[in-house]
Amino acid sequence: MKFTAIVAASLSLFSRACAVVDVAGSSSSKLVLPSTFKPPQVFKNANLVHIISLEKNFVKESINVVIENLSAKPQDEYFLPFTSEQMEKIGALEVKDRKSSDVVGFAVDAVEFDPLSDVQFYRIKLPSPLPSNGQKTLGISFYYLNSLKPLPASIAQADKQYLAYSFSAYCPSAYPTLKQKTEVKLPSSDVPEYTKIAGNGETKQFPVKQGSKLTYGPFPEVPAGASSPVRVRYEFNKPVTHVSRLERDVEVSHWGGNVAFEERYTLFHHGANLSSQFSRVQWAQSQYFNPQTFALKEMKFVLGAGSKDAYFTDVIGNVSTSRFRVSSREAVLELKPRYPVFGGWKYPFTVGWNADSNNYLKKSSGKFLLNIPLIEGPKQAEGVEYEHVDIRVILPEGAANVKFYTTAPESSITQHSVDIIRTYLDTVGRTVLTIKARNLVDELRDRELVVSYDYSTVAALRKPFVIFTSTMAVFASIWLLSKLDVSFSTK
Repeated sequence: MKFTAIVAASLSLFSRACAVVDVAGSSSSKLVLPSTFKPPQVFKNANLVHIISLEKNFVKESINVVIENLSAKPQDEYFLPFTSEQMEKIGALEVKDRKSSDVVGFAVDAVEFDPLSDVQFYRIKLPSPLPSNGQKTLGISFYYLNSLKPLPASIAQADKQYLAYSFSAYCPSAYPTLKQKTEVKLPSSDVPEYTKIAGNGETKQFPVKQGSKLTYGPFPEVPAGASSPVRVRYEFNKPVTHVSRLERDVEVSHWGGNVAFEERYTLFHHGANLSSQFSRVQWAQSQYFNPQTFALKEMKFVLGAGSKDAYFTDVIGNVSTSRFRVSSREAVLELKPRYPVFGGWKYPFTVGWNADSNNYLKKSSGKFLLNIPLIEGPKQAEGVEYEHVDIRVILPEGAANVKFYTTAPESSITQHSVDIIRTYLDTVGRTVLTIKARNLVDELRDRELVVSYDYSTVAALRKPFVIFTSTMAVFASIWLLSKLDVSFSTK
């Protein structure tokens, strides 16, 4: 989306979706309920389709459900159950109206009622109460990180990698479901193991396998809380790239007309470990015929148009195995780590680049608007997952009234704050917006972060004035010193 197309929408959203972040705080609130809480049985799922995508190195789940209000009164709270383990791994939970994209305002809150209970809930607040016997079609999507397990856990350097994922053939629900099915999408048709369960009607056994897709169901009426544990094991001969922490700094310079980006990665490969010592000779030989491998050997960063001065370093220093290409539409930074990253290995590194501020910074209604991607990171076919993301937007000295808005799911933002840092030639210090997010994936690369702030002419002239007066003071001091007579008298 072009920046100019979202300026007006962003300003209108600031009044209700943005907050002046003067102190740290949670952006996705928790709903505290009594320990005896159970979701009231005021809904039923008339029809439900549960889609589990295992095509990348994280799990993406989508639930398309037609809910119906059984109560005599309008209802606007729908509860979605998860286990305690899933609550730690879930990320980017979003809810949309499947019938109308114009319907917005679905609020998602984690429910806090009994920390010892294995079943936890998210509450979905509908934009408007659903009348008695009324129906609404919800599209619920979310991701699970750290949920795929290599099986076997250790393999040879040239072997294929297989991953396993456990789930329920019945979609977990706090309400009875009249009709449902679960579809599992896999990266290939090589699926040596999957749990088989009894079918119904003409289908004697589930799942039904069609190429790289498994289908459990359709099932007849299933009671609330029902579960049918199953597991699937499939080929995934690609890197399982996990970033435990991404530190992303964005520094804005009005005088320099520049936006500087720097990203520090702590990267792990969560795939199968090597069963024997790594062989550099075997690896070098295999590169002549370039076989598919589960090792991470290269990454590609797709940056915005006008990006320049890219660099790539690690804990040792500059890494020369990189290539930076610039075109009128985009810039591409291609990296090769110092060594191929196999399962269980770690590779921390840093990338950075500069960009013209005109591509990201505009002024509207007296405010400056900075529009940047929430995350950029490597664009890999197999995907990348981010456990912790720390974003710092370093604004010019004197920037005030800082607000932000993001198109990323609100449930992913865990904390935000505004602070002051001091660097060279600063007087009062620079304003820094810090945003902490959790459990993101690279499919959110296109989500925007819009930061608005006030920056007066007096604040803009502060640093040149300080530099000018400091320089003049030095010259004046030197001139005064030169007028002093420090020679010895001959008398």
